[in-house]
Amino acid sequence: MPVKQAIEPPPKRQRLDDAQHKQSQPPEIEIGLGPLLAHNLNGRPCNLDGANLHSSPNSGGDCGSFQSPAAGSWTQDGFSQDPDFLASQEELRCFLFSLANSAVPTRASSPDAAGSGDSLEQLVQPLPKDSRDSWHAPLSEGRHIQYLKNYVTEVAPWIPALAQEFPALSYAILALSARQIERKNGVRNWYDSLELYQEAIRRLSPLLQVRDTKVVAACVLLCCLEMMSARAQDWRRHLEGCAALFSAFGIHGFSQGVLQAIFWCYARMDLCGALISDGTQTTLLHPCKWLPPGCQDEDAYRLFQSVKSPDMHANYAVYLCMKATQLVSDRTKFVELGEDNGCTTEEFQTRWLLLWNGLQCWLSERPDELLPVQTVSRKPFPHILFVHWAAISSNQLYHTACILLLKVLPKGVRLPRSPALFPLWHARRICGISLANPHQGCLNNSIQPLWIAGQLFSHRSEHKEIINLIRGIEAETGWGTCWRIRDLESAWGCR
Repeated sequence: MPVKQAIEPPPKRQRLDDAQHKQSQPPEIEIGLGPLLAHNLNGRPCNLDGANLHSSPNSGGDCGSFQSPAAGSWTQDGFSQDPDFLASQEELRCFLFSLANSAVPTRASSPDAAGSGDSLEQLVQPLPKDSRDSWHAPLSEGRHIQYLKNYVTEVAPWIPALAQEFPALSYAILALSARQIERKNGVRNWYDSLELYQEAIRRLSPLLQVRDTKVVAACVLLCCLEMMSARAQDWRRHLEGCAALFSAFGIHGFSQGVLQAIFWCYARMDLCGALISDGTQTTLLHPCKWLPPGCQDEDAYRLFQSVKSPDMHANYAVYLCMKATQLVSDRTKFVELGEDNGCTTEEFQTRWLLLWNGLQCWLSERPDELLPVQTVSRKPFPHILFVHWAAISSNQLYHTACILLLKVLPKGVRLPRSPALFPLWHARRICGISLANPHQGCLNNSIQPLWIAGQLFSHRSEHKEIINLIRGIEAETGWGTCWRIRDLESAWGCR
């Protein structure tokens, strides 16, 4: 049944003061925002499944044809239609592109992957004194502490230390935390998050010529807040500014220190945007920009292997899944749109085999931390338990990338018979991993893999289990995910 598109105008936003919130103090809660930043900004793979956040795309545009979210769903709570938010969003977008355009292409903007040559400090310029002055959030002390505690506990424990003398980042942190709590509790008046969001942008505006990691971090946090409240068909628009910024400043997956962590936070969001497009698009940040300048695709394995950590091996799964979206997109455009991108039948087969072998190599070379500690055959889905949080989403992305490739398996390719050649085998494991690992840091990250896997099932018991999974994620995290249920029901033909 079509959903009415008209949205009631939001109530007028009020000033923040203690009296305003006396009747709506949200309780202390555990939240599910960790997927976005907690692991990313600690130099670990981030949880990004961002793609689960919003109302589903309608037909047209880059995102293909999807169903709209259920009527009355609070995933469209009016925040993204608020005139004040829309004006501030456009202001931030202009700031990001202006900041990107102000970047001078020098070696200083591209920290060396190996740690030699250019250093992180060469990227940073001193912050103006005005940006380091003490600040006062437009909140009561109690709410300020609540939002900060929420952020430190569930999102990125050490980021507030970076923000102590940088108000723009401080406001971005509080805005994101406030918005998550508002959505978790179904608050529709969004007083705190909107005003904090606007204040963060106001503090960023004078810093157009400043190339500092805290500026980039604040922009990424605000981008997260926007996508938390936006429609899925607008996903890429919210990422465009950050993509331009990363490209202009040469921030990549092997940048040093904080920049590397921020990159992988962004990269997972960008990947989710590509997965939402259902094979029509790859990431906004060109795949060549994921590696250090001068590096080619064939250098990726060596680069990731040179960093001996389970976190970077998990990031490698993100990279490989991104390459799968690129290959599928290139082939789709070559065959269906006649785009002259070189993805001929021969070239496609060569690239397909290289990527498939790369994925199987990733699987066989997983460090102990990324291996399951228990696998139990159950119906409808196996129970696959991991201890290390990074193992959860990275293994799901491996299976997701395999499904994407198997859907477009070249006719001339012959591979040794293996369970890994069956898309349904991968799909069952994607669902089994989510069922067995209800980790806060990976719940949101599983939505797009569940969508890709879920389309392959035909039995009602399987459908019911997947629907319960998706509903549980929204209830647990506050991020809108249930629009994917309608998409799956449409794919199953059982509205």
